[in-house]
Amino acid sequence: MDTIRSDADAAPHDDADPLVRDILARHAGQPGALLPILHDVQDALGWIPEPAVPQIAAALQRSRAEVHGVISFYSHFRTAPPARTHLEVCRAESCQACGGGALYEHARARVSAGDAGDVSLAPVYCLGLCAQSPAVMIDGRPHARVTPEKLDALLAAAREA
Repeated sequence: MDTIRSDADAAPHDDADPLVRDILARHAGQPGALLPILHDVQDALGWIPEPAVPQIAAALQRSRAEVHGVISFYSHFRTAPPARTHLEVCRAESCQACGGGALYEHARARVSAGDAGDVSLAPVYCLGLCAQSPAVMIDGRPHARVTPEKLDALLAAAREA
């Protein structure tokens, strides 16, 4: 069980990130604290920096490998700073049937070429907009009936925002 120790031996070192130290303190004594801690670190920083891993591991009495294993297992967690814009393209059946495959390839080509600006691309498997396929999500905001042209316009607007 990953319960944070509250004794002095579990205190983070002086060179520890104060933000991570505060997050660890908020979860002190909480059973199963690893996932909530990782979520809080990523929510605060946008990613989970490598120096935070040993700090978290020490507080939970876990190995760095165990913490890293959880981070690498869940695709939600990032180990590098995020791009300015996050694009998710639905790859589920309804979107595929309505041109989602071509839309994804268009997005991949634009992102790979750098034409879209600082954008990360991720496939998702259902955004819940099946009746309005194909769908994308840009920075947490859903968009329906997206064509390659509409996607280009949405990314241009995101780049200018």
